[in-house]
Amino acid sequence: MKTKFLPVWATGVLLPLLLLIACKDDLENTKTNSPKTYLLVHGANHGAWAWKKVAPLLQAQGHRVLAIDLPSHGNDKAPPEKVTLADYVRKVVDVAQAQPGPIILVGHSAGGVTIAQAAEQLGTSKVEKLIFLDAFLPKNGESVFSLAAKFLPPSGTGEPTFADSFIFDPTGATFTLDTAKVAHFLYHDCSAIDIAFAKANLSKQPVAPFATPVQVSDAVYGAIPKYYLICSEARNGNMSQMATNVSVKKTVTMKTSHSPFFSQPEVLTDLINSFNINY
Repeated sequence: MKTKFLPVWATGVLLPLLLLIACKDDLENTKTNSPKTYLLVHGANHGAWAWKKVAPLLQAQGHRVLAIDLPSHGNDKAPPEKVTLADYVRKVVDVAQAQPGPIILVGHSAGGVTIAQAAEQLGTSKVEKLIFLDAFLPKNGESVFSLAAKFLPPSGTGEPTFADSFIFDPTGATFTLDTAKVAHFLYHDCSAIDIAFAKANLSKQPVAPFATPVQVSDAVYGAIPKYYLICSEARNGNMSQMATNVSVKKTVTMKTSHSPFFSQPEVLTDLINSFNINY
C-alpha cells in the first residue's frame, strides 16, 4: 500500500487553521474556567447573611466570594442612625481594594445604588462588571427614594404595598420591617426555615443612604458592563422598568420572589456565573 501525503500547499493552509482552532478552544476553556472575585452586597434591612447559600455555591465553582455586611447591618455594629451612603460605599471600596485583580460587584435591591457609587470610585480597571439582582439601577443624581418614586408608584387599588411594612423610628432616621408582613412581600416562595432565619436577622435600616443621590459619570460607571436579573414574582414592586433605566448588556428574568438567594440559590448562582462565561 502506498502512503499518501498532503501536497505542500495544503499543509501550508491547514496547519495555521488547526492552530487557530486549538487556540480558540484554549481561549474558550480559559473564559469558562477563569476564577473571578465576587463581592456580594445586600439590600435594605439585610446583611451578608442573605448570601449564605449562594456564596458557597459560587466558591464551589472556583470563584473567590466575599459577602459584605454594610455599616450597621449583620455583624457590623455601627449606629444605624448615623450611617450614610458614603459609609456604605467606603465599606465596599475598602473590601474591593484589598482584593488582588479586578472584581465583580453584585447588588441586591437597594444594594444596586451602593455598587453603582462604589464602582464609580473604584474605576474601570478594578470593576469588571456590575450585576443588579432585582436592584435599583441609578443614573447620575438618582437615589433609592427618587428611583422608587419613578418606577415603584403607590398602588392605585388601595391594596397594601411593601412600604406599608416600614416602621420608622420617631426621628425618621431609621426604619425596621414589620415581621408580620415581610414574608408576604419578600419571601413568599421561601421555606419556613429561611423565613424564620431572615426575620430573626433583619436589622434597622438607615434612611440617609436611601435619600442620597449618586454622583456617577459616563466615563466610569457608564463604561462598566452591567447585567440585570429581574425577579418576576416579587411582590415588593415590579422592577422590569427599573431594569431599563440604564443601558445593560443582558437582562434575564427569574420566576422567583425578591429573595432568590433563599428560594432558588442554585439557579441564581448559575445565572451569575453565566455572565462570566457567556457575555
